[in-house]
Amino acid sequence: MDLKNKVILITGAGKGAGAALAKAFAERGALVALNDISPINVEQVTAEITAKGGKARSYIEDIAKKVGVQYVIKGVEDDFGGIDVLVNHAAVAPHTSLLNVDEWDWHRTLDVNLTGAFLTIQSAGRIMREKGSGAILNIVAGSGSSLGEEAGAYPASMAGLVALSHQADRELSPLGIRVYAVENSADVVKDVIRILEAQ
Repeated sequence: MDLKNKVILITGAGKGAGAALAKAFAERGALVALNDISPINVEQVTAEITAKGGKARSYIEDIAKKVGVQYVIKGVEDDFGGIDVLVNHAAVAPHTSLLNVDEWDWHRTLDVNLTGAFLTIQSAGRIMREKGSGAILNIVAGSGSSLGEEAGAYPASMAGLVALSHQADRELSPLGIRVYAVENSADVVKDVIRILEAQ
């Protein structure tokens, strides 16, 4: 896949690997749609990209909610004409033990990290299905990452995201859409670019 003029949607693009990927994609000529729940960081990333001549737009929504996802997907379609690549990077990681985590934090972790990915895969996947091609990359916890012993909700959500990625690839690959789980390591940007360029 030549990334030039490809439309790439990244969730959780305000910081970390999401922001790094957005900048790397823009440098390769992609049209980058950046989503985050807060405008503070993501709009700065968008401004940095456009200041260097890249093409990027911000979409401020909570992707853990179906209405928010639908708003983002429609906005990207209206602004860029479609979606070629989806990168699910949005995640929350509460530092609370299983015996102490409250129900809200448990559900919020699963809602953002797992349900959010499901909702974006479903909505973006339907668009990709129409043209018979696409790539979806879910950024999961790297093998070396550790939040300590008191973080039970996070690894549970990441294990679910890996399983979701495998199942989605089984269902969508016959439609021309590949789905990958990519570890959030120090080489995540290189790994994602390598996967897409080999697509």
